[in-house]
Amino acid sequence: MILILKGGATEQQIDHVIQRVEALGLKAHLSRGTFRTIVGIIGDESEIVVESIRAIPGVAKVVPVLPPYKLASREAHPESSVVDVSGVKIGGGHVGLIAGPCSVEEEDRMHRIAEAIAASGANILRGGAFKPRTSPYAFQGLGEEGLRRLRDVGAAHGLPVVTEVTDPRLVPLVAEYADLLQIGARNMQNFALLNEVGASQRPVLLKRGMAATVADLLMCAEYILSQGNPNVILCERGIKGFDPATRNLYDVAAVPLVQQLSHLPIIVDPSHATGKPELIPACALAGLAAGADGVHIEVHDCPEVAKSDGPQALLPEQYDELAQQMKKLAELLGKTVSPLPETTA
Repeated sequence: MILILKGGATEQQIDHVIQRVEALGLKAHLSRGTFRTIVGIIGDESEIVVESIRAIPGVAKVVPVLPPYKLASREAHPESSVVDVSGVKIGGGHVGLIAGPCSVEEEDRMHRIAEAIAASGANILRGGAFKPRTSPYAFQGLGEEGLRRLRDVGAAHGLPVVTEVTDPRLVPLVAEYADLLQIGARNMQNFALLNEVGASQRPVLLKRGMAATVADLLMCAEYILSQGNPNVILCERGIKGFDPATRNLYDVAAVPLVQQLSHLPIIVDPSHATGKPELIPACALAGLAAGADGVHIEVHDCPEVAKSDGPQALLPEQYDELAQQMKKLAELLGKTVSPLPETTA
């Protein structure tokens, strides 16, 4: 850690800074420049409370050398992590293909969609039972009946299932049915929820918030990891931009950046990123080409009657064409689309 002192810092203030650093059991290295004085701190940064150091008179800026997301950082864990979702591996060369409708719907429709995506090579079925909607009058999901239906349909087609949990009080219930707990963009910084899903020990899919930086995303992953749950998958799903031509700004560069900073797997969601089915194939392939460990896509057999987000869903035949391309690209990159497990949890 480096402390940059104020230009007018007095000798008394400089001495006090050094005394405070040494009182923490650390070593201080003083470097005097023409305009600034810098104090380098040598020792375990985890023992330092940055706010306390910043409050010392004469200190202008505190520059950590290590990232604040210690458990999520690649420095702490050089090898890429692999998350096992009831037999489907994601990360470390294993690619997850997540597909399904935005919301859990009629049972026969769910079976048709699940059968189609499984035949195309998808290995995890998605569907929302609890839907955080912008309008309180919009469809909010089927609740526990939706969870039960998603679980039954997934089991019938050999697919692990992922669904969103929106409230800390719902974590035990959702964990009963889901193989992978999703934290949506609106809840990325719901810290009570992050702690609860971390304590559940279920694998977690953490989506990037609509106005979140990459550092914000990794700090939220740190909450889950700090609860002893190492099974975190990150998701780039677009951030708010100024151009209304697409639903969000698809930040493909976040994929290799996250992989440089963190060992956690990261997937992309071009459905929410673009909001336009005609853009999804190109953006899905771009995400894989950038190094993504999986792709999350909404699929519906009749988008015009979908309970939510129908306009951004691919038809099963469109998904099938894209899935074949994604498998070929993954192979070209030396990766493997994880096969379906023989049984699901």
